[in-house]
Amino acid sequence: MSAGRSERIETLVIGAGQSGLAMGYHLARQGLPFLIVDANERIGDVWRRRWDSLRLFSPAKLDALPGMRFPAPPNSFPTKDAMAAYLESYAAHFRLPVRTGTRIDRLSRADGRFVATSGDRRFEADNVVVAMANFQKPKVPDFARDLDPDIVQIHSIDYRNPGQLRDGSVLIVGAGNSGAEIGLELSRTHHVYMSGRPTGHLPFDIHGLPARLLLSRLVLRGVFHRVLTVDTPIGRRARPKIVGRGGPLIRTRPGILEQAGVQRVPRTIGTRDGRPLLEDGRTLDVTNVVWCCGFHPGFSWIDLPVLRNGEASHDRGIVTDQPGLYFVGLEFLYALSSVMVHGVERDAKRVALHIARRRGARRAAGSSAIGANMRSEFRNATHAASGSRGRVQP
Repeated sequence: MSAGRSERIETLVIGAGQSGLAMGYHLARQGLPFLIVDANERIGDVWRRRWDSLRLFSPAKLDALPGMRFPAPPNSFPTKDAMAAYLESYAAHFRLPVRTGTRIDRLSRADGRFVATSGDRRFEADNVVVAMANFQKPKVPDFARDLDPDIVQIHSIDYRNPGQLRDGSVLIVGAGNSGAEIGLELSRTHHVYMSGRPTGHLPFDIHGLPARLLLSRLVLRGVFHRVLTVDTPIGRRARPKIVGRGGPLIRTRPGILEQAGVQRVPRTIGTRDGRPLLEDGRTLDVTNVVWCCGFHPGFSWIDLPVLRNGEASHDRGIVTDQPGLYFVGLEFLYALSSVMVHGVERDAKRVALHIARRRGARRAAGSSAIGANMRSEFRNATHAASGSRGRVQP
């Protein structure tokens, strides 16, 4: 596409991670034309850029996208680079139309179609699927700027390994899965403090033999996938807490962190004399702070009235107020599993079926309108002919 020109697409999928690729698979199964765009230069880069030691929380048997198994022992936990390679090979295997290096900077609507722009490029689409998690923009508290400039500050999205930090103590701000995993790793080389509200934890070791049954069947496929959903009372009660505070610890537990020397402290609420200030009034003399306090959704580029406090408003991924707009991959979109690899397939399939039905309805409406016009023209012509015959034949 040449600079400044528009490209017309029936369905535009924004994001080529596991959500976008699952979306592409199901759109292809429905025989629907589509294009997937992604800001990264390679499929899977969003995984490659995470910390070096990261492993998935789900076993390989649950890390496959529809139609292609994950190439690893079923009960192993893949590395982030293995996941990135899998996504890249998945797109190639199914010949999914993915255009990388294309960051959408604005999504709006004009003349009944969606308009997505990427620099001087413009895409017009009947349907748009935002296939991205709502973890796009790192969240750091305002008081971070008041810390002593000698303190190394890094957000979990930029953390790779302990070599990025100075010698001395580390404060991990945030006690969710990322904070616990990074804190456990740093405890081998640094004294680690961890602040933040507890998020709960699984009561067993996910690497143990019992977990092969408990984790996959009971927790990930059962509780996370079928029990904690927007359709169940317990899921509706749990959703605000999980979205606001994060899900339970999966690989680590408080006892493991304590044995590793990770010291739990109260919440970090500000600074005093350039040092982190805790809720109990103490300050910590640390040389590093790792912010693991979450993300903003990062959807400010969506120039449509579908966001409430930055969060997308939808019904299981379908934006009823903007027909043709969809979300897949959001945290707790339908279930707690919606943000996990094994959970995106169900959500993507539902959206693809909705797009197919919408296409059929629009075509049927178009055919009905054409038919009505033809019938109207036929009646007019008949009436005109009858009038002529009446005039020439008394």
